[in-house]
Amino acid sequence: MKTALSIAGTDPCGGAGIQADLKTMTMNGVFSMSVITALVAQNTTGVREIVEVAPEFLRQQIDAVFEDIPPDAVKTGMVSSCRLIEIIAERLRFYHAKNIVVDPVMVATSGDRLISAAAVDTLKIFLLPMADVVTPNIPEAEILSGMTIRNKADIEAVAKHIGTVYGCAVLLKGGHNINDANDFLYADGVGTWFCETRIDNPNTHGTGCTLSSAIAANLAKGFDLSASIQRSKDYLSGALGAMLNLGHGRGPMQHCFNLTGKFAKEPGIEND
Repeated sequence: MKTALSIAGTDPCGGAGIQADLKTMTMNGVFSMSVITALVAQNTTGVREIVEVAPEFLRQQIDAVFEDIPPDAVKTGMVSSCRLIEIIAERLRFYHAKNIVVDPVMVATSGDRLISAAAVDTLKIFLLPMADVVTPNIPEAEILSGMTIRNKADIEAVAKHIGTVYGCAVLLKGGHNINDANDFLYADGVGTWFCETRIDNPNTHGTGCTLSSAIAANLAKGFDLSASIQRSKDYLSGALGAMLNLGHGRGPMQHCFNLTGKFAKEPGIEND
């Protein structure tokens, strides 16, 4: 069985972070593993507190995984400090990690900032050049590029800029564009649009985590990048289309985005 590792923070409500990553990887047919970067007290309405793990403990977690069950793919999510980013990059390089998917989590869906400005610079220097693909949303891509995105042409230009500067493939997610849910991939000098119909579902907490984890799982199973992205988008669309209604919160997004076993039977989803 193929294996995939998520290196990210937690989400007690289970809709984002490590919890979402493990569910997604499992439902996409790989053995999922985790390394915790931070304990995050959050739900769909906001982030209350972040407690980072000690740098040495982060190193020990990564070593424990790679020395026993080397992953076929690695996804990184929320890493909020410079030192933790440096350790992740150093250990992934040491173990010659493959199929690295970097989800540059900077701001939660609720609007709370999850990473310092200094850590953004460290992410650019250490992790992006190692990535097989980086998966920013529009606000994150603007931060990474220093450019503004207003239209389709801007999306293409920014993705090309990030990919050229950091030497990685870029999947720029269009979910923050109110007109569509189209994503743009820039890889090896070629741009490709992945077009989807926007699903009118307010429960989007954790969708970025889910997409990047699904991509990592499919890369681990041997699919190329383009196929991995399409399979992952199909999986996410199936989840959103189910319109799950789980909670009783009072915020603008009342219900944690989540996945159940039924999606293993969706077309194109396999438990290999």
